[in-house]
Amino acid sequence: MTDAAADAPVPPPPSPWERERPARTPGAPARAPLSRERVVEAAFTVLDREGLDGLSMRQVAAVLGVTVSALYAHVSSKDDLLELMYARLFDGFEMPAPDPERWQEQVRDYARSGRLRLLAHRDMARIAMAHVPFTAELLPHLEALLAVFRTAGLPDRIAVEAGDLISTYIEGFVLEEGMWQDRADQLGGDRSSLARPDWREMAGEMQNYFASLPARDFPHLRAVAGLMATDSSDERFDVGLEIILRGLASYLPDPGAATAPDVGRAPDVGRAPGDS
Repeated sequence: MTDAAADAPVPPPPSPWERERPARTPGAPARAPLSRERVVEAAFTVLDREGLDGLSMRQVAAVLGVTVSALYAHVSSKDDLLELMYARLFDGFEMPAPDPERWQEQVRDYARSGRLRLLAHRDMARIAMAHVPFTAELLPHLEALLAVFRTAGLPDRIAVEAGDLISTYIEGFVLEEGMWQDRADQLGGDRSSLARPDWREMAGEMQNYFASLPARDFPHLRAVAGLMATDSSDERFDVGLEIILRGLASYLPDPGAATAPDVGRAPDVGRAPGDS
């Protein structure tokens, strides 16, 4: 025995209340204590592997190597777990201070980052659409988005609707992308792509089909046949977002106008300014 070994501290004998515990396997790492964070991480593991329809408390418990009942010390129900998963997507995200000169750019950044957050995990758009984002964790983000709209000068009624409209657009767009990704999975495609997996293969067929329609019955579809299915998902998302932003900008007060528009009444669609 070396001097160093002789000087090493001798571990104390187990205390009386530890004698009945099973001995730990030599060299085995201690299991991390169960926590809400670990439960949420395990739920993401199941979600990415099985999808929302396959996500269950039993599956989450299996990933963690615990009983289902152990989960309920940290989450109250599956719905509670889903809300925590959605809130987790916003960890580290912070809206910049509202700038009325850059409000459209700020909304673009918010929408693009929101889409990427939902795309980071399978079926997150479905989870987002099923849960109202008014939890304590998400209220600061809702407040910050409203601040961007109201500081830009949008009327309060429009600012409120704009927040819901942007969220619905992001979630609906990603939901469609997820449906195409699931289809790609069934066909052995690549889930890592953000574009529609088989869209390029279908694009030519769609363009040729619309171009072959009878001109008398479908003049407009024939006219835009060459534009059908030409954009990537990124481009389509940006174009749709631009349409929304330009529509919102039309509600900004006109500095030269004597009164603000009546935002409580639906605009007259198709009527040119000045028409009686």
